[in-house]
Amino acid sequence: MPSSALEPPPSSASPSRLTALHQRRLAQVWRSAGWPCLDAIELDLLAVGCLSRHWDEQGRQTLRVTDQGIQVLAAKRRRHQAALSAHEGLVGQVVRQMHRAGRVVWRGLSLRAPLPAESGATQWALAMPDVFSIRHTSVEDYAEPVVHEIKVSRSDLRADLQKAHKGAAYLALSSQCWYVLARGIADLEEVPVSFGVMLADEHGLEVARPAPRRAMRLPFVVWIALARAAAELHEDSEQCLLGSESPPSSGLAAEEGLL
Repeated sequence: MPSSALEPPPSSASPSRLTALHQRRLAQVWRSAGWPCLDAIELDLLAVGCLSRHWDEQGRQTLRVTDQGIQVLAAKRRRHQAALSAHEGLVGQVVRQMHRAGRVVWRGLSLRAPLPAESGATQWALAMPDVFSIRHTSVEDYAEPVVHEIKVSRSDLRADLQKAHKGAAYLALSSQCWYVLARGIADLEEVPVSFGVMLADEHGLEVARPAPRRAMRLPFVVWIALARAAAELHEDSEQCLLGSESPPSSGLAAEEGLL
C-alpha cells in the first residue's frame, strides 16, 4: 500500500463522546511516533476521525492525529488552562486571607506526613497541600498549622476524595483542614466531616462548615521543609507594616478564631 494511503473516518462520526481516557491516548499519539496499539480506545478514535492510519513503503502502519483530533486536543488545553487559572486565582485568594489573619503562608509545598501502618510502625506519605499556614508565633504549641485544599471542578474533588491516604496525609499535617470549593461543584455532605468546607464565588469565601480543631505538633521533618521553603509574601501584609491601621478582619479568619 502506498505511503500516502489513509482511511477516512465515517462522515457521521463525532468526537463529542470522547472520554478522558480517549483524550489521553490522543495526546500520547500526538507526542509519539504513532505506532498503533490496536485496542478499543484506538478503534474509537479512528471511528470518530481523530486519528488516521498511514502505511509506509514497507507496509508498516502508523497513526497520525487528524485536523479534527488537533481541535479536540486544543479544546482540552483551553479547558485545562481555564481551570488552572481559576484554581490559582482561588489559591491566591486564600493566601491573602491567611496573610490578613496574621499567618505565615506557603503554597505548593511537598511535605512528608506520618501515617500509621498496619504493623504499628509509621509510614510516610507525600502530601502537597495547595495552601499551608501557621500562626506567626515563636511557641510551637501555638502554631496551629492549617491546610487548605482548593477545588474548582467536581471531577478533581471526586478524584481527591477517592484517595483516602491523601486526606489522611492532610489531616496528619494540620490542626484544621479545609476544602475550599467553587460554589456548585459539590454538596456539603459529599465532603467527610473531618474536613471543613468553604465555598467560593464572585462575592468571596463563605464558611459552609467549620473544620474540626485538633491539638497537634508538627514533626521535625516538616519544620525542616518549612525552613527550606520560601514563605509567600503579599503586598497586603507589607502595607500593614507601613500604615497605622490593622489589617481588615475577614469572616474566614474570624470563623477560624485566628484574629
